Amino acid sequence: MKSFRNLWNYPAGRPLVSDDITEFHAARLLLLLAFSGTKGHIDGLTKLAKLDFFVRYPSFFEVASTILGQKTTSSMGSIESRMIRYRYGPWDKRYYDILPYLKSKGAVSVTKDQKGAFRFKLTEKGNEIAQEMSSISEFSTLIEQMKKVKKVLGSKSGTALKNLIYDIFDREVAQKPMDEVI
Repeated sequence: MKSFRNLWNYPAGRPLVSDDITEFHAARLLLLLAFSGTKGHIDGLTKLAKLDFFVRYPSFFEVASTILGQKTTSSMGSIESRMIRYRYGPWDKRYYDILPYLKSKGAVSVTKDQKGAFRFKLTEKGNEIAQEMSSISEFSTLIEQMKKVKKVLGSKSGTALKNLIYDIFDREVAQKPMDEVI
């Protein structure tokens, strides 16, 4: 992945994909905390990853919401970016880079509870950035999807979301070998 700041030396003739840009993922996670979290926070890395999964894979979200009796349709067309099969369900290895990036920029605070679970919380600066991004029309479809995900799945724990994914999407996710793209 490359930071937007380092694209000055990127070859002009080579295609640039947003999935390869650090700030693209950072922006999505800030919005996820703002619109799928509770008061600007999400408790647990697994929960953050699974909510992110349902935002990034709208067709999977539609199936899950129907099974849960809360049928909803997504206005997002296709998969936003890839995730891999991991022992705790769909996962993006970039979380290990993006979350510290957001913390270093003062946009997110990370704390641990007594059980060792992480709490990811927007700082005042992070909330200001998320609110500013929410006024940009290009983010409206993504934010709409995040709100739907929160309404249907926001009250569930990370483990419950992981189990839901494995139960519903056995062939698409659970049976894939580790580290295979979903």
